[in-house]
Amino acid sequence: MAEEQRTVEIWTDGGCKPNPGPGGWAAILRFGTVEKELSGYEAATTNNRMELTAACAALEALTRPCTVILHTDSEYLRNGMERWVKGWIRNNWRNAAREPVRNYELWQRVLAAAKPHKIEWRWVRGHAGDAMNERADRLATQAREAGR
Repeated sequence: MAEEQRTVEIWTDGGCKPNPGPGGWAAILRFGTVEKELSGYEAATTNNRMELTAACAALEALTRPCTVILHTDSEYLRNGMERWVKGWIRNNWRNAAREPVRNYELWQRVLAAAKPHKIEWRWVRGHAGDAMNERADRLATQAREAGR
């Protein structure tokens, strides 16, 4: 298969209301013309945990190694994966202030799920008219409000 045929695009979002509080996450996966929506709920969580959970679930849903373009409005997720994680690992999962990295178990899960893939982490401005980001936001909000 040509490289572009093995590319999966993913849009993720997560949030809480209030933060911390009940949260929802969502992911939309697109491979060619096929789309899959995923979403979930946690009763007591944070925005950042929901953003990480959305990425985990999306990447874990992939059944074989592929090129991934993951769109997120979470600078926490993108910066964590592109800039901070190598330092955290080098410093035994301590941040620049030498404190334990928050959400350690979710970062471990994202790393494990990302490992087989070539991933481009694309940041998109939230609530700024990106149709797929808005759709992921609606799905995450629906999951939170439905408590499912």
